[in-house]
Amino acid sequence: MTQSPAVSHQPAESEAGTTHAVSVHQTGQAGRLPDRIRVCHVSMCLTTGGLERLLVEFAKRTNPEQYDLQFAVLGDIGQPAEEIKSLGKSVTQINAGKSGRWAQFSRLRKLFVDERIDIVHSHNTYAHFYASVAGYLAGVPVILNTQHGRGCGNSLKQRGHFLLANRLAHQILAVSEDSAGICRKQDPLSRAKIATLWNGIDLDRFSFHGPQNKPHAISVARLSPEKDFPTLLQATRLVVDQYPDFQLTMVGDGQEREPLEKLCHELNLDSHVTFLGERNDVPELLKQAGMFVSSSSTEGISLTLLEALAVGLPIVTTDVGGNPEIIEEGKTGYLVPSGNPQRLAEAIGNHLKKPETWQTMAKAGRESVEKKFHINRMIKDYEDLYRSYVLERRGKL
Repeated sequence: MTQSPAVSHQPAESEAGTTHAVSVHQTGQAGRLPDRIRVCHVSMCLTTGGLERLLVEFAKRTNPEQYDLQFAVLGDIGQPAEEIKSLGKSVTQINAGKSGRWAQFSRLRKLFVDERIDIVHSHNTYAHFYASVAGYLAGVPVILNTQHGRGCGNSLKQRGHFLLANRLAHQILAVSEDSAGICRKQDPLSRAKIATLWNGIDLDRFSFHGPQNKPHAISVARLSPEKDFPTLLQATRLVVDQYPDFQLTMVGDGQEREPLEKLCHELNLDSHVTFLGERNDVPELLKQAGMFVSSSSTEGISLTLLEALAVGLPIVTTDVGGNPEIIEEGKTGYLVPSGNPQRLAEAIGNHLKKPETWQTMAKAGRESVEKKFHINRMIKDYEDLYRSYVLERRGKL
């Protein structure tokens, strides 16, 4: 298991070479921030998902005495946006509408100017492109981006957006070492700007319980292609052939639900697989299971894996993305190749054969999350990063 490298807090100069005035640096003693730093988080959407949950945590936990947060959304909004608003934070929806995509740049730039934003913090490539260009045009002093998946995307358009946005940004944070490595390969000229900062979860919400002593697995994820649930269902068929009492609970909704339910029926698994849809009681649902399974074909740092470990569930998941940075093979879970139902089924079966190891794995998983993936650690790392940029900029005025 590798250790997360320290995030570099030395801001890189914008390659465009423009010098911006920084209002928060004008007064105060050296080493102190005289006014609250105005930070605007920019995302593609604020609907259901791991990224959106993290944005709610930013709103909850970032120190309000030092940082004034607001949020801009380029697409759809949902329950996470309402949660952020209930915390007294501003959420501005800047979708394209009839005006077209280019109008979003203008509206986003105006928001940054009107609100005197000091730091733009975007999330993923789409928002990175729009926020970096608009932030540069608005004269925002510091532009940051977090990549929550594995690299910037697959299309030429996405990569072009990533390269351009990186020229204007001061730092790009990847949520896993795997993702950071991919980003560096996709943009070698920005290697010095790319660092790793692991995600975190709320350990108070996901309190330790330990696994139920029964052959019951749970999977929590959006029902989308990259989660590769057909592989999980095919593996479940193989497991049920050996363990007729095996049950799988699937929590989440999405575009793949109907074909997955059809496949479930074709595999004669209707009495073994339960589709619960989207739920708000995930911590309690995790406590009812004996293990957690995932068949994703790609991941950054999976929040659902962290949540399952925190509750005390042993994990069987795919050896992709940041998963090896979370799971210690044989100690907190098992890693298998992606897209391989046979290997996934074998790992599940091998785990079911060794119930005497479950409690030990559960405690090791909880300890790992407490040490490396606490939400308070993540927020503090970002606050330290914000502060270092402000102090660095102030010293150059």
